[in-house]
Amino acid sequence: MCGITGVFNFSGGPPVERDVIERMADALAHRGPDDSGFYVEDRLGFGFKRLSIIDLTSGNQPIYNEDRSIVMICNGEIFNYKELRHELESKGHRFYTHSDVEVLAHLYEEHGTDFLNKLNGQFAFAIFDRKTNTLLLARDHVGIAPLFYTVIDNTFIFASEIKAILKHPLVRREVDLTALDQIFSFPGLVSPRTMFKNIHSLKPGHSILIRDGRIEVNEYWDLNYPLASEIDTGKPESYYIEKLDELFSRSVQYRLQADVPVGFYLSGGMDSSLTASVIRKLHSEKRHSFSIGFQQADIDERKYQELMADAVGSIHHNVIFDWPDISNRLRQVIYHAETPLKESYNTCSLTLSELVRENGIKVVLTGEGADELFAGYVGYRFDMQRGEFDDDLYSPEMMMEKEIREKLWGDPEFFYERNQYELRETKQAIYSKGVNERFREFDSVNQDLVDRAKLAGRHPMHKRSYIDFKLRIADHLLADHGDRVAYANSIEARYPFLDVEFIEFVKTIPPSLMINGPVEKYILKRLSE
Repeated sequence: MCGITGVFNFSGGPPVERDVIERMADALAHRGPDDSGFYVEDRLGFGFKRLSIIDLTSGNQPIYNEDRSIVMICNGEIFNYKELRHELESKGHRFYTHSDVEVLAHLYEEHGTDFLNKLNGQFAFAIFDRKTNTLLLARDHVGIAPLFYTVIDNTFIFASEIKAILKHPLVRREVDLTALDQIFSFPGLVSPRTMFKNIHSLKPGHSILIRDGRIEVNEYWDLNYPLASEIDTGKPESYYIEKLDELFSRSVQYRLQADVPVGFYLSGGMDSSLTASVIRKLHSEKRHSFSIGFQQADIDERKYQELMADAVGSIHHNVIFDWPDISNRLRQVIYHAETPLKESYNTCSLTLSELVRENGIKVVLTGEGADELFAGYVGYRFDMQRGEFDDDLYSPEMMMEKEIREKLWGDPEFFYERNQYELRETKQAIYSKGVNERFREFDSVNQDLVDRAKLAGRHPMHKRSYIDFKLRIADHLLADHGDRVAYANSIEARYPFLDVEFIEFVKTIPPSLMINGPVEKYILKRLSE
């Protein structure tokens, strides 16, 4: 993966200035220290910073089709590129590199904009069709690769990180108060909001099409669980275990593709241990593993990390993290996160990616996504026991809280993390008098956060998983906690549990196999045995 940026004056206007594109790209140098590339023509400019992982010699960008009528840049990996390339070559397309992302230009040439669901990967890309003066941008299904944009005076400006957009002379810096309120109210920001007013995050599974002076934002994929009444409970447990094994092994195999060494994180927990075991099963060569340890015995997992490293025969590296390391890295981690933080663990993740870089590794596999897919948080267990906990159902406060839940989730009984009505009083005690005077304007519970139609009629466990994907994964675990702190040290993180084909299968597993009595992540534990 890399860093991309660009400017498109889509309704006339002056030519794009190359020095502006270069300044924007330079702000992304940490994402791509190995090479750079530019394309500037009249009203369009692309900038690219490369982290070389596949096709080290000829894979720099921008990349073109055969007659150079299509030009593209991509931050990411297309994991099923070999299959796609074979299919395209059989139809007469000619390739000039061995890069995985070159398939994008030819897929667009072959299918127009209707190719996004053919992709299995983590990506954010921009494709410009010089014949039709059309710009297409898209972000991967779950939001692993970031993509930000703003529109000012018919000028469309985009980049992998906001700091590049801020280098454009038209862009002003102003706080988005609704985004700030989201930080207090939910796990983190929720796309399309960012902390910068009028700078947007493209939602996962969405694309942008700019043509004929118009901007269209379209959804091409979403996590769509079956209705509770349509859940298939007729298949045996063994069917799900066998299919999970097949799909997860393929997901890991995809994510080991690289022309540089690939390592993996070991936390000491089940998710990273399962990933490590599958890596070992697929390939016998020694790989590097990385862990973080703590001086506090009650949170230190080094014993389990080292046991797993010994079991898979990895070359293991460990770094000890202590309280001073938080303050030493806090400014740096906030700079890269581009958002306020409510927890200090991002500084640990930054330290871990430093360890990876120091040992000459560019790519690591990591276990995010398993808890949200396999009911790994305590809230999922509470959902399975709904009705056993008594609220003060008829108090005015609870009635107001249920109104908020209805507005947010379409279900007055669904509790997500905290009582929003009670939290409102806390937030208003923090905000200044001037900000409180505008509270009704920016109160985040009055904004649409998720597609409530995807929650209606779903099992409570599936509701929580869907909301976690929208509120926890894309803009928090994969963003300030993942992509930004990895790329701060020029490291690409890959996520086997977030393979789109794997997700599509997991959503068919009955909730009773996710939590079985007191056992959370039951089916994943059975797979791990």
